[in-house]
Amino acid sequence: MKKIKLLLAVMLYTFITTTAFATELAEFKGKVIDASTQEPLAGATIYITDLKAITTTNSDGEFTLKNVPAKGRFLLEVRFIGYKTHSQMIDLAVPTKLNITMQPSIIESAEIVITGSPFSSNNKTNSLSVVTVGKEKLTQAGGTNLIDAVAKVPGISQVSTGGAISKPVIRGLGYNRVLTMVDGAREEAQQWGDEHGIEVDQFSAARVEILKGPASLLYGSDALGGVINIIDDLVPAPGTHQGNFISSYSTNNGLTASSLMMQGNDNGFVYRGRASYKNAYGFSYKNAVVPNSGFNEFNLNGMVGLNKSWGYSHLTFSRFNTNVGLVEEGPDDSGDYLDEDGNQIDRSTAQRRDLNLPFQNINHYRAALNSNVILGKGQLRTTFAFQRNIRKEFEESRAEPGLNLNLNSYTYDLKYYFPNAGKWEPAIGVQGMYQENSNHGDEFLIPDYTSNNIGAFAYLKRNFENGAINIGARYDYKKVDGEGLVFDGEEVFSAFNNKFSNVSGSLGFAFEVAKDLVIKGNAGSGFRAPNIAELGANGRHEGTFRYEIGNSNLKQETSLQFDLGLEYTAHHITFGLNGFANRIFNYIYLGNFNNESKELENEDGGLETLPVYRFVQTKADLIGGEASVDFHLVKSLHFENSFSYVKGINRADDSPLAFIPAASLNNELRFEPEIKGFDGAYIKIGVTNVFKQARFDSFETQTNGYTLLDAGIGTSIKTAKGKFNLWVTGQNLLNKEYYNHLSRYKLANIYNPGRNVTFGISLPFM
Repeated sequence: MKKIKLLLAVMLYTFITTTAFATELAEFKGKVIDASTQEPLAGATIYITDLKAITTTNSDGEFTLKNVPAKGRFLLEVRFIGYKTHSQMIDLAVPTKLNITMQPSIIESAEIVITGSPFSSNNKTNSLSVVTVGKEKLTQAGGTNLIDAVAKVPGISQVSTGGAISKPVIRGLGYNRVLTMVDGAREEAQQWGDEHGIEVDQFSAARVEILKGPASLLYGSDALGGVINIIDDLVPAPGTHQGNFISSYSTNNGLTASSLMMQGNDNGFVYRGRASYKNAYGFSYKNAVVPNSGFNEFNLNGMVGLNKSWGYSHLTFSRFNTNVGLVEEGPDDSGDYLDEDGNQIDRSTAQRRDLNLPFQNINHYRAALNSNVILGKGQLRTTFAFQRNIRKEFEESRAEPGLNLNLNSYTYDLKYYFPNAGKWEPAIGVQGMYQENSNHGDEFLIPDYTSNNIGAFAYLKRNFENGAINIGARYDYKKVDGEGLVFDGEEVFSAFNNKFSNVSGSLGFAFEVAKDLVIKGNAGSGFRAPNIAELGANGRHEGTFRYEIGNSNLKQETSLQFDLGLEYTAHHITFGLNGFANRIFNYIYLGNFNNESKELENEDGGLETLPVYRFVQTKADLIGGEASVDFHLVKSLHFENSFSYVKGINRADDSPLAFIPAASLNNELRFEPEIKGFDGAYIKIGVTNVFKQARFDSFETQTNGYTLLDAGIGTSIKTAKGKFNLWVTGQNLLNKEYYNHLSRYKLANIYNPGRNVTFGISLPFM
């Protein structure tokens, strides 16, 4: 409790003291016009992401950004439908009125500003392999959760548990090798578990940035495979108040999902509030409904803050609550699901929305203070966050959980960006986290433990007229103390004290070698300390059909990755090609060796046999790449195509690594007709081809390839309050029975979800 009070005091102190800088209000003005006709563009949107500043142009194409610093260099972004997104560095100390010319384009506006690197940048000067997915595409994807909505991005896969839970996999790496950032802070929610999904409100994401490849330099441990950066909306312009209601219904599992949001800006005092609710019964395939695979979710989140001439300071807070049914058995040989007495479960019973035993109850609380204070021409960005994750698993009783884990995490992140003239951009930073986990149930999987880690980095970027190069180095130290436990006279956990340290670095470049042709390259090292389950697990892992045993002698993972990319963006075609090679030393993986098993007493008092999985290490290689080519031959017709492939190799015996996604090919044809009275109308049809996964570990099985047909239709209607959106999205329209290689239910012979049609509306108010 003392640590909580101390952290809240620090956050409150930082929030109050930053207001002392609010002395003078600065403004920055400009005008946006069509490059060919010189006509003003009314309604264009202007952003400075690093300042959380936004405004729009008036009828004369003019704009004014209020409450911005009087000095400093920032990346300005301008977007307008039908035009190529414009970005440029501006110096706020120069009072010259900016004139921006926009080039017409038939290619839809891309998310151009990348915030996951030390300096916000556009695509031409950013060497990282980054993909961004905006709010419209997230909504139109029809996913039952956030990761489901981005799973078709080249190089991205998901470990799925029916429709309720999805865990991100980037280029064959997942779990604690992929870091999720929410509200500027790393999410800590016991993500080592197969059935532990991302605990964030799906509706709160304005866009998702996906950094592919090692990002340990910027984020430390657990970013060895990449980063999922979930970014909320920018606050509205001063004097603006907005509201939005979004609701959808999905036919496959009866998912009802709704969210209500209100936000505003009173002369720099900004606020946002959101409440969301989701409820679903068991998902289905062909003629079967999977009993107890439903879930419900209720989320509350909000933000209050200041946007002033000294920068900004935003305090965000959220509570994520979900109940998820756990499926213990698959169908019998006839494809039927049976209850405990051996009776067939009929469809109406399986579609009940109340959950049976066993199920999970998860509460995740988060508070984060994000600030960017302008110090002269430099910037000090800070994030202080507290998270509390309470994870309960109810197996025998609804009143008393068997497994009850309580995890408190305190994180801090401070970065200083030195003043620069636009050529050399140096930055330094320090980050750290303290954690304490305790068991409060009568079943155990991981021990009580404390963890403390700290890291520091230095980064330097050199900009040129046609690109940039960057170099960085980092040091990390982490300590994990696991407590011993004797229960009913038997030792459950042995105490351990582990220390890990690492030096990592990166070198990258991005250059426009010809008009519209950019080449990128990176060489980087990554680092990951073993998680608590890998070090100390000893118990039945409910919902995973196995017994897990950790290894406190595990060493830290380190990696060395090289990637090279080529991107071409022209008027009628865009093309991308990325290749990577990743060598991981002391790669940790879970395996069932020599058919080891263990007999345990089940809830009925009988005995059941579970396979024993142990954590071991090896040297591993992951090699692969992604390719995309999009054709925009006419303004209203777009043909988008992408391919991704990764091969995992266990170098101990050149055998395949476990849990590697199969190669996939995605094609989508999108027609955007111009209809009077409607805005952004579209019709799309997509085909997903997933190839056979014939490379698998000894305890896995081959997964056959499959083809899925998707489609969608939607439009926007302009109203006085904003855009009223309607859409319908269909997935797996041919109702194909298939297994995804990364589906956890494949072991129980449970197919992935069948046909699903989602109907949605988004209504502005205020």
